[in-house]
Amino acid sequence: MSRTTRAIARLTLFVLVVIIFSVGFLGTTPRATQAQTTPRTAFVHLFEWKWTDIAKECENWLGPKGFAAVQVSPPQEHIQGAQWWTRYQPVSYQIQSRSGTRAEFANMVSRCKAVGVDIYVDAVINHMTGVGSGTGVAGTSYSSYNYPGNYQNQDFHHCGRNGNDDISNYQDRWEVQNCELVNLADLKTESDYVRGKLAAYLNDLRGLGVAGFRIDAAKHMPAADIANIMSRANNPYIYQEVIDQGGEPITSGEYTGNGDVTEFKYSTNIGRMFKTDKLANMSNFGTPWGFIASDSAVVFTDNHDNQRGHGGAGNVVTFKDGKLYELANVFALAWPYGYPQVMSSYNFSNGDQGPPSSNVYNGNTADCGGSNWVCEHRWRGIANMVGFRNYTSSAFSTSNWWSNGNNQISFSRGNLGFVAINREGNSLSRTFATGLPAGTYCDVIHGDFTNGVCSGPTVSVNGSGQATITVAAMDSVAIHGGAKINGTNPTPVPTTPPVPTTPPSSTIAVTFNENATTVWGQNVYVIGNVAALGSWNTANAVLLSSASYPVWSKTINLPANTAIEYKYIKKDGSGNVTWESGTNRTFSTPGSGSVTRNDSWK
Repeated sequence: MSRTTRAIARLTLFVLVVIIFSVGFLGTTPRATQAQTTPRTAFVHLFEWKWTDIAKECENWLGPKGFAAVQVSPPQEHIQGAQWWTRYQPVSYQIQSRSGTRAEFANMVSRCKAVGVDIYVDAVINHMTGVGSGTGVAGTSYSSYNYPGNYQNQDFHHCGRNGNDDISNYQDRWEVQNCELVNLADLKTESDYVRGKLAAYLNDLRGLGVAGFRIDAAKHMPAADIANIMSRANNPYIYQEVIDQGGEPITSGEYTGNGDVTEFKYSTNIGRMFKTDKLANMSNFGTPWGFIASDSAVVFTDNHDNQRGHGGAGNVVTFKDGKLYELANVFALAWPYGYPQVMSSYNFSNGDQGPPSSNVYNGNTADCGGSNWVCEHRWRGIANMVGFRNYTSSAFSTSNWWSNGNNQISFSRGNLGFVAINREGNSLSRTFATGLPAGTYCDVIHGDFTNGVCSGPTVSVNGSGQATITVAAMDSVAIHGGAKINGTNPTPVPTTPPVPTTPPSSTIAVTFNENATTVWGQNVYVIGNVAALGSWNTANAVLLSSASYPVWSKTINLPANTAIEYKYIKKDGSGNVTWESGTNRTFSTPGSGSVTRNDSWK
């Protein structure tokens, strides 16, 4: 089934009823519901998440936010070890892995489907383990080219080249598809027996409700072999990992007849443009750049391989680039090309490091944005752009392109959405042609739109489709018709401020200690969601004292019994603002006493 057909089927089903909850940044659980009338057009890779955590995330975040699907890590039994890549060395096709049991997997699929989120499995069908012997995580023993109940020596390629059967020459098509990828036992996918075994594994997963597959290492199998295996699995939705940066005999285009293909040139080019080039040059980003056709491409800023320097890496942008990463994802989700995959990572200090030992969820609270799980898909500027892409999907083209010739750009998606991106050190203020009907819209980069109310700043569009907007340095603004506030004018500011119906009865002394190094002329500030922390206005952020440098400190009175979201920023003498990376830090103030927050710049 093609992605387009699946999207239409999804739309038909979910016009009847789909749950959408109100959304916030990290820690805000979506609640309110409304009818879903737009297709879901982006998915997320929850890399190395456990099945129990994914089930909760579908219900608490992904379903409400409008994500189409989750790519999950390989679910089959794999070799033992802490490294992430152990998942990509199958021992058997039992659904038992570091992420959980078969029962937990089935429960996850069911619960995600119930809230409109499909499951895509990362399917490792090119090879088995590294050549050698051992025992898998489910207790299955194996030895070189011998996997009891599945394969024996004759079911593998033995290419007889390079002294160890490994691939050495990527200019040789036969060698790439018949020798071993870094010593991994290479399955003979032209064999009828092997094809049947692989199809049985995929059909088992389909019987559990899996909607599609990422085909790992697809370029190491002829396209015809993949086509035959998929025909035995009733032709599910697939996207094939083909790392094609040009200059090799095996190309992405060979595989589009089977289904979608991962467009790695997109990742390396968007990284290059946002890191070192000019955004003004991106007005035709897509097929004119040598990419495959949009309707065949799965695209991403980064994935689990290239964010670690593997898999056609290049100069990619990752969560470690902080605000720059958010801007690249805002562009990717706003730009009409491909089927976007949002990456959701964990923190790592070396390329082999496996996932944190702790679950993402502790009860109903997600451990995101700290030292363990990064959860980029929960960053407001990324999460809310999924809704932007969904709403603007019927206008799959751009108009009103503008740039300053450097790194400030804007464009419209027909009359449905508008985005402005400022990748410069100074703010951008001008009147833009948005193309949208007159009205007041929620800026979904900085606020959440719930039941007609925007939690952040708004943008007013006049009858000519114009809006005067200020975009802060290294920031963006996005508006769309799905986040239009009722009425055509902003709510008037009352002459006498209303008295809060439940004013806080007291305040709590909160000491912020932030360990951060700075360059000459920089200072560190704290900013957050309450007035005492500047209400997310960088001009009103609170300056911390450098008396105990590199620890910056300040004690601030905050409302008692209040949920606090905050971050740290750096400002220099010219007013340039640098935000720390990751999602908002959160805590709740108690009814009495004091609080100390000890943090480090991230």
